[in-house]
Amino acid sequence: MSIDLYTYEAELHAQGVSVICGIDEAGRGPLAGPVCAAACILPAGLELPGLNDSKKLSEKRREALYEQITARALAWAVCLVDERTIDEINILQATFRAMRGAVEELKLRPELCLVDGNQDPGLDLPTQTVVKGDANCACIAAASILAKVTRDRLMIQMDAKYPGYSFAAHKGYGTKAHYAAIAEMGLCPIHRRSFFKRHAPT
Repeated sequence: MSIDLYTYEAELHAQGVSVICGIDEAGRGPLAGPVCAAACILPAGLELPGLNDSKKLSEKRREALYEQITARALAWAVCLVDERTIDEINILQATFRAMRGAVEELKLRPELCLVDGNQDPGLDLPTQTVVKGDANCACIAAASILAKVTRDRLMIQMDAKYPGYSFAAHKGYGTKAHYAAIAEMGLCPIHRRSFFKRHAPT
């Protein structure tokens, strides 16, 4: 367990900020499916063994941590923004919309929101951006797991709905197998049309 993961929030708690919300997203890069954002407020002092950036964890470990986070968080929420909206307003704005939506769904109002990355999503709350926050801040790491697991589960469902694209395997990312399926079958309803103007199959 990385002690450093808890330092950022511990320092904020020491300064008197008690309700801290971590925010992260999953699914900005894929060619298909929604973008998902999660917001998570962990109790002060809670440490979850193995907590880390979702990208550094196995699927089995993410699933186990998802159950722990949802059981022990003071509040959490996820928000999905679909591929049609992504095409209409672009992926960055769709990501910001998902982040705002997740925060709005929280049962507890944060005093401070910590957002992964370096771009402010325009929340109506005090906000700090944290570069590589999912690897350096516990509540953001927790949010990254909630977003990733939620989206992955949905893409597994989409694999059954749109067979042949292997969505359960690559979750919509632009793998060679995914591009090969598109070349053979064309785009399906959950593909992001706008992405194909700038992503050429290889």
